[in-house]
Amino acid sequence: MDALAELDLTDPTVQREPAAHYGALRSQRVVYSPAHEAFVVLCHPDALAVMRDPATFSSQLGSNREPPPPEAREEVARIAASGLPHPRTLLDNDPPDHARYRRLVARAFTPRRMAALRPSVVSLCEQLIDGWADPSHLEFVAQFAGPLPVDVIATALNIPRERRTDFQRWASANTATIGAQISAEAHIESARVMVEMQRFLVEQFEERMAAPADDLFTTLLHAHVGANDDGTDAEPFTMPELVRIVQQLLVAGSETTTKLLAEMVRLIAATDGEWDRLKHDPTRIPAVVEESLRLASPNQGMFRVATRDTVVADVAIPKGSKLIVMFASANRDEAMFDEPNDMCPQRANLQQHMAFGFGAHFCVGASLARLEAAVTLERFVERVDSYRLRPENTFEYQPSFVLRGLKQLHLDVTRAAR
Repeated sequence: MDALAELDLTDPTVQREPAAHYGALRSQRVVYSPAHEAFVVLCHPDALAVMRDPATFSSQLGSNREPPPPEAREEVARIAASGLPHPRTLLDNDPPDHARYRRLVARAFTPRRMAALRPSVVSLCEQLIDGWADPSHLEFVAQFAGPLPVDVIATALNIPRERRTDFQRWASANTATIGAQISAEAHIESARVMVEMQRFLVEQFEERMAAPADDLFTTLLHAHVGANDDGTDAEPFTMPELVRIVQQLLVAGSETTTKLLAEMVRLIAATDGEWDRLKHDPTRIPAVVEESLRLASPNQGMFRVATRDTVVADVAIPKGSKLIVMFASANRDEAMFDEPNDMCPQRANLQQHMAFGFGAHFCVGASLARLEAAVTLERFVERVDSYRLRPENTFEYQPSFVLRGLKQLHLDVTRAAR
């Protein structure tokens, strides 16, 4: 248990190759981190067991964000107080209340809605590719992986195009303090931006009150959270609940997908022959997406709190203890996946990864992330002849042990003849 005490999970060298560090610890299955005051669950069966039991391992643990340094706490609190409260809705709630919110939000991600959204995703991908002025020197995060998910989620929410750059800024501010240590000034700026986003979302809901539309804002406005499935004793969402739901969808629907797309493109380029195999056989695309999800795990893990004294992997977990269920480690568990650090889209148990979590909190937007990744590869196969990683890549990752993503990815791209 002392091994993790010496490991700074926000260290850039750890973020560059977390698999090696988790792999060195995985034989212990569960380790205690004094730095994070949490038990870290590292193996696939143990992660499944925790995620399957929300009664024992609750999502209602309070904030999963790193607190601001002492000199910024008063100002951050003052700014936050000028915005809306943060009621429990999706990410930080437990069944049965969580299920009521989830059933409603799931309406935005049905197969019918995904099929209807697909042409927009295709169009947005093509616009970005066609907009590359100099594909021989492309920074993929800024010029594709960042803009695409923001445009897609904004399209799904029916947000005016001129506000979509704000969406990317808001999403970044929302994730800045998750699993990362940032400066006092950055904490204060993040708080300001989050209140700015809340005010915009309130405006959007108020507009739909006056003029309903066929979008998620209107769906949420007309929905009710009731004690019974038939709506008995149902009550409408409050404005803080409405804003909180959309805020969570914005972050989950953009930041994690940005990180997945960049890492997927890097993995393909770094795996001998994989791009050629994709070009030759595009039917491999769904499998490549799943294997990229397993290896990339853009959401490295989730936080839980023990509601009672319990045991995980023969380790006693006292009531009230915080746990970090490390999906990134579970997805490379050698007891579950052969050659776990290799990209192998043909592996038999491809679908058993935990990139989207598991159980009641399985990512409600998983179908959208898969759609965006698959369409990205489809457009690449069609419109890109070849690409390679440029030598100036340093492969620096955002300083978060939860949301892992490349800061930049430099590519040389040769467009296909059309």
